[in-house]
Amino acid sequence: MNGIVTKSTGSWYSVRTEDGEVHQCRIPGKFRMKGIKSTNPIAVGDEVSFELEPKKETGVVKEIHERRNFIVRKSVNLSKQTHIIASNIDIAFLIVTLHNPETTTTFIDRFLATAEAYSIKTILLFNKVDTHDEEMDEYREAFKYIYSSIGYKCIDVSATQKININLVKDLMKDHVSLFAGHSGVGKSTLVNALEPTLDLKTKEISEQHQQGQHTTTFAEMYPLSFGGYIIDTPGIRGFGVVDFDKYQVTDYFPELFALKSDCKFNNCLHLNEPKCAVKDALENGEISETRYESYLQLLSEDEEHYRQDTFK
Repeated sequence: MNGIVTKSTGSWYSVRTEDGEVHQCRIPGKFRMKGIKSTNPIAVGDEVSFELEPKKETGVVKEIHERRNFIVRKSVNLSKQTHIIASNIDIAFLIVTLHNPETTTTFIDRFLATAEAYSIKTILLFNKVDTHDEEMDEYREAFKYIYSSIGYKCIDVSATQKININLVKDLMKDHVSLFAGHSGVGKSTLVNALEPTLDLKTKEISEQHQQGQHTTTFAEMYPLSFGGYIIDTPGIRGFGVVDFDKYQVTDYFPELFALKSDCKFNNCLHLNEPKCAVKDALENGEISETRYESYLQLLSEDEEHYRQDTFK
C-alpha cells in the first residue's frame, strides 16, 4: 500500500492513503541504519510504501519514495544532528513578525537560503499588521523592501482581523503548503483563520520573555477544504543550515547569484578579491547589508565545519 506521511511523532507515523484512510505505521529498527543522518528518517510529506501487520490495524513502512525536495535544519549551530522539517513541498510560507516575537533578518535569510537550495518557492507573510502603529508600518515597509526587491513575494496579513486571508488561500489552493516561523508568530492562529474547522490549539505570547510558547509539538499535514494540504510545524528558535559548500552559498542568494558572473574570478567568495561585482554593488548600496552579513555568516560556518571534519 502507498500513502503520504501526515504526522510523525518519532516512533509512529500517520500515513494517509489515496482513499483517505489513515494508518498508524512504524519503521523496523534496521530502517534507521541505512545512512540516514537526520534525527527523523521519515518526515511529514514523505510518500511511503507500507504493509499492514497481520491481524492488526497498524502497519510497517517498507520504503520511502524519492523526495522531490525537503526543508532540513540543524538543531543548533555547528551541530552535526539534522532534522527534516517536511518534504515534497510546493510552497513554503515563512511567518514573520516584527515584535512579540521579533523575526530577525538572519533567521529569514537562513530559511530562504535553505529553500533556495532545494528549489522551494517561499513567500513571506508579515503577520499581526493590525497591531502596528505608523512608525512600525514604516519599519515593516523597509523590511519588506529588502526581500521584495530581490524577488520574494511579501504579504501583510492578520490572522485575527482576517487581513489578506483570501489572498493567501488563493496561493495555497491545490498545493502542499508549509507554514514555518518562530514560536508565537501566529502560525496556528493563521491556519485556523484559513481553515476554521481545524481548530488548532493556540497560546498567548509570554509577556515576560516576549517569546512564543510551543503549541505545535510535531509537524502535521492537514487537508484543506478549498484544495491542497497545509503542513503546520513547531516553532523554530534558530535555523542552522546543512551541507552548504562555500563556493555554492552565493547561489542561494538570488541578488548575489545575479552578479556572480561579473566577478573577475570564477571562484570569487566576495570577500577581499579584486574586481568583485558583489562588493562593488554593496558599496553602491545596490544590495542589502543585512543580506550580505547573512551570507558571510553562512560562509564562516562552512569554514568551521571544514576545520572540524579535517582536524577532528
